[in-house]
Amino acid sequence: MHVVIMGCGRVGSTLAHSLESRGHSVAVIDQDADAFRRLGPDFAGITVTGAGFDGEVLRQAGIERADAFAAVSSGDNSNIISARLARETFGVSRVAARIYDQRRAQVYERLGIPTVATVRWTADRMLRHLVPEGNVEIFRDPTSTVSIIEVPVHKDWIGRPLRQLEESTGARVAYLTRFGIGTLPTASSVVQEGDQVFMLVTDDIIGPATSVAAAPPEGGH
Repeated sequence: MHVVIMGCGRVGSTLAHSLESRGHSVAVIDQDADAFRRLGPDFAGITVTGAGFDGEVLRQAGIERADAFAAVSSGDNSNIISARLARETFGVSRVAARIYDQRRAQVYERLGIPTVATVRWTADRMLRHLVPEGNVEIFRDPTSTVSIIEVPVHKDWIGRPLRQLEESTGARVAYLTRFGIGTLPTASSVVQEGDQVFMLVTDDIIGPATSVAAAPPEGGH
């Protein structure tokens, strides 16, 4: 793949090295030529000084042959303008933008631009370290909207179909750990003794879903 990155701060330079170490070709754009020092002497990719929302600058970075584009500068407006330009003008299929303002991030997601809402994601992660809420969170997506948590299940759910647990909790079972091995659920999966159940949830259903799972199913066992 050829990947164009706008912004050579700590995120951009780290991303560039990660991509290059995986065998991809990389071009980095930044308005400050001194920023490229973060890439170090071993960086073999392209560096272009200029604005990432300038079409000619993007062409110098190889946008016309790019498979992906990442906008990770410090400015929300610059990031989203350049991301839209890469997507809509140059036809790059894989585009992502870093956004600090969560309200803007929601708007841009509706425009089809995947965003990483930096401030909200960081704040939510810090909150969960400082004030644990009793749920073991395994994963949280970059927009801080969907997470995977371990859900303790009442013993009376043993022998019941997982689909019944999903219908009752309103959450989706992401995977099980059974006999120490991760297992993807199927349409015929049932809860077995010793299962660890991990569910996909949004913040608004964590409480209700965990309460339902921790109680016996309606109608008894």
